[in-house]
Amino acid sequence: MARKTVKDLFIHELSDVYSAEKQITRALPRMARAATNPLLAEAFTAHLEETQGQIERIDQLVELTGLKLKRMKCVAMEGLVEESKELLEEIEKGAVLDAGLIAAAQKVEHYEIASYGTLIAMAKHLNLPEAADLLAATLAEEKATDVKLSKIAEQGGNQAATLESKK
Repeated sequence: MARKTVKDLFIHELSDVYSAEKQITRALPRMARAATNPLLAEAFTAHLEETQGQIERIDQLVELTGLKLKRMKCVAMEGLVEESKELLEEIEKGAVLDAGLIAAAQKVEHYEIASYGTLIAMAKHLNLPEAADLLAATLAEEKATDVKLSKIAEQGGNQAATLESKK
């Protein structure tokens, strides 16, 4: 389907982020198992639950608006997930891997923050206030997860990785 209108673009972007969220639900359990920092593992597990709620919110938005999502794969998220898989294959379990996982997760969060911010603006333009509210709830969660990951890194995750890599 050609994206000729803001509505077409909104549907495309919403379909894209829906795919992204589905992909991250498959990646987060692997990341949680690989993390050695208990706070990081818990953050990944908590975000998995949030992500499942975010998918439900998109389903609710679709039901409210009558829009039909397109079947598509978010290529950007596919690349970000692939990067995290490479980390798991290349770096021994420990503080350095934890630091890499934090970086990978924050890349995902920043992609999602950008996506939801754009979708909110489009929903408002399309006069879909309920959709904008649902998307804003997800945006707030994505921002909070990003902050939580930064705090984990600042509270010792990255320092431990630095010490470990000097051995």
